[in-house]
Amino acid sequence: MRKWMFFAVLCLTGVAAQAQQNLNWGQGPQVASPDVHADNSVTFNLIAPEAQKVQITGDFLPPKKVEYGGNTYEMPGVADLVKNDKGVWTLTTEPLQPELYTYNMLVDGVKIIDPLNVYNIRDINNLFSVLLIGGNQRADLYKVNKVTHGTVSKIWYESPTAGLTRRLTVYTPAGYETSGKEYPVLYLLHGIGGDENAWSELGRAAQIMDNLIAQGKAEPMLVVMTNGNISQEACPGETSEGFRVPTMMLPKTMEGSFETAFPDVVKFVEKTYRVKKDKAHRAIAGLSMGGCHSLFISINYPDLFDYVGLFSAAVDRQQNNQEGYPNIYADRNQKIDRLFSKHPKLFWIGIGKTDFLIQSNNDLRAYLDSKNHKYTYLETEGGHIWRNWRIYLSEFTPLLFK
Repeated sequence: MRKWMFFAVLCLTGVAAQAQQNLNWGQGPQVASPDVHADNSVTFNLIAPEAQKVQITGDFLPPKKVEYGGNTYEMPGVADLVKNDKGVWTLTTEPLQPELYTYNMLVDGVKIIDPLNVYNIRDINNLFSVLLIGGNQRADLYKVNKVTHGTVSKIWYESPTAGLTRRLTVYTPAGYETSGKEYPVLYLLHGIGGDENAWSELGRAAQIMDNLIAQGKAEPMLVVMTNGNISQEACPGETSEGFRVPTMMLPKTMEGSFETAFPDVVKFVEKTYRVKKDKAHRAIAGLSMGGCHSLFISINYPDLFDYVGLFSAAVDRQQNNQEGYPNIYADRNQKIDRLFSKHPKLFWIGIGKTDFLIQSNNDLRAYLDSKNHKYTYLETEGGHIWRNWRIYLSEFTPLLFK
């Protein structure tokens, strides 16, 4: 018995010593990162006494232009951190505009997330640290404010056309569970390489909807966020395929399969949720690849949607050279004319001034203008970036179902 007691005390002493050691571990440089100051300047810190060079790359820095495949893309800029005598590398920015920012550290050329920042997010096969600065009307839409909140669910459905059980992310507005009301629906589509998590995570869709609805600027609605990669069950790591490496190079992205299978989504939603089941209470919008999908879904099924939003849409980037459903992309202009003959309530286009897709969007607008088809257009600063797509969602949704 005494031996057992001695062993127990020894173990507890060891645990206490280990706990104290962990506490003492913090007796090195006491730093935080990111550290947001009162003027919205931000200090980034990294403890790396053995590193030779530390940099930071993020969308709060002036972008750099990169040529690839005949297109010009904007990439996040890069800035150097400076090491002090305690081995802490530091950079303090100029005051930043309120916004949601993503960034990475570069340690001797190796990209890492900020080890002092627990808030990280995945975009395709990259991990980014996240920083949110509030303080203006737009950025405050991205915050979790003291308003009533909707519910975000991950729900599986059968897609007979795709031959798969697939997953959706669905936002239901505050009060849906108890109201007994029927609601309109916005179908919200992601870009290439994304998945059904993209809009709820990178796009802050739930926060935007909560805040706009609470302010009375948007009608309470469901937002159905699909997985536009019709070969996938769901986002990487959450399917029967296990922990496969995420990639943009997926089959069946823009060759007509997703558009052909899309009525499966609408049928499931209208069977499962309390929603209004007519054209006047359905909207569809998407970014980049999802903009391409939104365009061709709306014009191939002209009686489905009264509201259409193209966010930096990949117009005329479809894969006509692959097997699939090329008839989806055939006779585009005639199908556009047929859609407008049915008098949609809103056809909305948004794109950045330096987006590599702006010329194809301008060509689409030129055709719409030549036919006197009415549309709403928003041109913003910057390129093919989430900062713009959050703006477009914030501007598009208040125009729906009025």
